[in-house]
Amino acid sequence: MEELHQKVITDADAQQFQQQLAQYDDHQLHTFYDYFHEDLIYIMKSLDPLSIQKLLSFQNIVPVEQYLSIKKQCGTCRFAEKLFEDIRGAGKDTMLGFWKSLFVLQNDHPHPNLVGMLNELTNTGDILEQQTNLDKNGYNLPQDLTACQIQLRKNLLEKTENLEEHRAPGLTTEHESFHITERYLDVIVVSGQHFRTHSRHELIATGGIHEHYLQRVQSNLERISPNRLFRWCHRKRCVPQTVLVSGVPGVGKTTLMQKFVYDWANGKLYQRFAFVFFFKFRDLNNKDELSLAQMIIDEYPYLHNQLDKIFQEPKKLLFILDGLDESKNQMDFKSSQSYTNPHSIETLNVVVSSLVRQSVLPGCSVLITSRPTRLAMIETSGFQRLSEIMGFFPKERETYFLHFFRDYTMAEKAFRYVRENGMLYTFCYIPSFCWIICTVLSMCFRAQEAKSTWTPKTVTQLFVSFVSNILANHCQEWSVDKELLISIGKMAEHGVNNHILSFTKDDLETFSVDTFPHVTTSFLMESGQPPHVSYSFLHLTIQEFMAALVHYLDYSPVRLQKALEEAKSYKDGRGEIFLQFISGLSDSSTRSLLKPYVGDLSSSASKHVIRFLQLSMNQDIALQIPDIDIREVLNVFACLAESRNKALVSSSIGSTRQLNFSEFHLSPLDCTVLAFILQSCKETELLDLTKSYIHSEGLERVASVLHTVTNLSLTENNLRDEDMPCISSILTHPQCRIQRLSLRCNGLTEESCATLSMAVKENKTLRDLDLSRNKLSGKDFNKLLKVISDPACSIKHLGLQEIKLTPEYAKSLLSLTNNTNLTHLNISSNFFGDTGYPHIQKLILEHRSLKEIKVKMNDFSEETEKNLQQLQTHRPDVAIKF
Repeated sequence: MEELHQKVITDADAQQFQQQLAQYDDHQLHTFYDYFHEDLIYIMKSLDPLSIQKLLSFQNIVPVEQYLSIKKQCGTCRFAEKLFEDIRGAGKDTMLGFWKSLFVLQNDHPHPNLVGMLNELTNTGDILEQQTNLDKNGYNLPQDLTACQIQLRKNLLEKTENLEEHRAPGLTTEHESFHITERYLDVIVVSGQHFRTHSRHELIATGGIHEHYLQRVQSNLERISPNRLFRWCHRKRCVPQTVLVSGVPGVGKTTLMQKFVYDWANGKLYQRFAFVFFFKFRDLNNKDELSLAQMIIDEYPYLHNQLDKIFQEPKKLLFILDGLDESKNQMDFKSSQSYTNPHSIETLNVVVSSLVRQSVLPGCSVLITSRPTRLAMIETSGFQRLSEIMGFFPKERETYFLHFFRDYTMAEKAFRYVRENGMLYTFCYIPSFCWIICTVLSMCFRAQEAKSTWTPKTVTQLFVSFVSNILANHCQEWSVDKELLISIGKMAEHGVNNHILSFTKDDLETFSVDTFPHVTTSFLMESGQPPHVSYSFLHLTIQEFMAALVHYLDYSPVRLQKALEEAKSYKDGRGEIFLQFISGLSDSSTRSLLKPYVGDLSSSASKHVIRFLQLSMNQDIALQIPDIDIREVLNVFACLAESRNKALVSSSIGSTRQLNFSEFHLSPLDCTVLAFILQSCKETELLDLTKSYIHSEGLERVASVLHTVTNLSLTENNLRDEDMPCISSILTHPQCRIQRLSLRCNGLTEESCATLSMAVKENKTLRDLDLSRNKLSGKDFNKLLKVISDPACSIKHLGLQEIKLTPEYAKSLLSLTNNTNLTHLNISSNFFGDTGYPHIQKLILEHRSLKEIKVKMNDFSEETEKNLQQLQTHRPDVAIKF
């Protein structure tokens, strides 16, 4: 994400800001307050407890303890709503004090939404009330234009008021339709382009970033609601006229645009635009040359007579163009080609790029959506706001499951199953993937009622189940047209290799894909009107699955080897999921679901893929080699996880006892994959996860197998107290092998000590524990110290460097003399000082098994340090290190 340059807020700045707001009357302040209400709620959710306390305490705007009690009892949302409601009704002085406290809060919590909100208020306050009223009420138009606008609204309402949802194969051949207000769920839209330069598959890259945001970095995530897309952009310091929304396939770009247009047509959103023109790039593919006027008239013919009059005030116009990635035209938004007359005939590229560059209808607004991969190939600097759809967060995912199943118990069962399966859950941020999962699980649950217990464990198994259900409902006498599936698969593979999502009738004819059979329409969607019809797979992952499946339906050693090598060679990650699918299909039990419909899938293809994986592992897996590409290693691991071939993993990397992922960002999905590898190897000597950015989600996914590791480093992962129960479960596992554990440099406090102490007491294998550079001082630290001081404790090396220990703890450390196994102790960088020296001295003299103690940087005077050095003569067997 693009970083904001944080300015230090001074008292003078805060005073000036308050004086600026004081010029507004009560009504205007209430208008601002209501306008920013959604932002305020979101900001409050991102605040840590200390920041909330500082905010409320500033200038004594509210009784702090009362509201902190509400937060504790009712949660952040209710607390925020109550707080804002009370401040709004408390008078001008309280409201001004609250705004000032928010302004000062930027120093400690420069959340992008907070910075942007205050920036907008500062720069647009004088016109904000006018703009708010305009967005609410719109313009007073002449009678003839009002009639056109009414007709346009009616037309757009008819086009956008219903959402069509595919139904599970076999339930019905028709799509089910719902009113958009009944089924629409908010998706997360954020600012910036996070992964345009990433070399991973776009679905996996976004999934990793998405899960990263679910952790503790939400303070850096600027959320943009649909009604804020054309609001003040503090990064560009302007109200944007050109906005770009990117998102991976199926994440909800088109649905978001549909809801956007519906809300405008319904009078609820952006009434500053008198006319909104909504186009889909795939419907424009048949128009090689056209004028902007003709482009509008073709879609909205009833505007023909008034179009010139509509063009006279471009600032009242919004053009929405959905699906740039589906356009066959390569857009050049930096083109210098002049196009100023909306009635002139030009190529679609020139017409659209001229709208963006404002050379035609200057002052109009433009909103374009696209896949990220397409954006990586074009210049986007002409857009004043770049944003991404991140899809569903957990609450929306759970709501989607409830909408799909319409039965709370069934929805909860399905969501819990997916939540516990890291591979499936990662992709649940994508609405269309949620549909696929729900479709398959609904069938599995029905099958379970019929005494079948099979449910998918991998993404490959999910899609095998999905396809087998399609075939089950469209085949005759347990057979299906295998040649048709081969044709569909070859076309799918051609699309994957060439970034093609939308296919023409010519493409279908080239690959001999017949659109008449129902089985074809179960894979492909048709859009547009004859003769300009296009086809696309229900989702990119279905296209990728069919591209992999074709090699098992029609095995050719040469073609398969070429496909594997090409997929691995792509630097943009387009072959990543294809390789995982083709690896997943190497598992005979996974393939067996398709046998009743297509017969045996090629076992020769399976052996070919396994040989390829073995070779890949030999080439990529030696983690001890300097400069090894960790991402390549993890890609191979992901393929192995899909294959479920534990024997292959064990035989190939069983001798590789050391896995080093230090300073490499492991997403929760990577952790799921790593868990499979560790489970397959069973015994690993070293797993180094130092600075791997593993947070709660990732740790939870890999925790079930970490007990098999002998030497485990979780150093510098920003782990928190809430992660300690997970760590405790690892240490208390009956088969725990961990001898060395580093929790160095995390965010643990004394609250972790009680849980950790119980785990250490139960554990029988731990010999080396490093807790350095955490904030462990507090009464519960003594509980942990008591366990480590027990004669039965096996810990030999103990790291307590820089854990905020003060002089009174020096006496407590004397209890360590009871642990006769302890040989190495690091208590450097604490605050013992000369007051604590007598106890440190006694510890050194009386601990008979101690071989080394580190005591540097403890606020000792020169004289005390000399005394410590002289102790060496009394205990020559102990290395006293400064």
